[in-house]
Amino acid sequence: MLASEVEALLVSRAPEIQFRVQGEGRNFQIEAVANTFDGLSRVKRQQAVYKLIADEIAGGQLHAITITALTPAEQSARAGLGL
Repeated sequence: MLASEVEALLVSRAPEIQFRVQGEGRNFQIEAVANTFDGLSRVKRQQAVYKLIADEIAGGQLHAITITALTPAEQSARAGLGL
């Protein structure tokens, strides 16, 4: 799969979340940004994103996935730090 295909898949399943996907083949890094992550633990946020692509992981189309799930405020703070 291409990063653009994974991103399109995620957006189609959760249009309220902003996604940025990098990687190729079956290995991807996903950054997800949404207000809905506010108040959730890091694990709960990652589980919410993972659930969107669970079928593709189970089917072998995706393999190694790294998920960073942030609120817009957290993303802005990270950007200010150059991350």
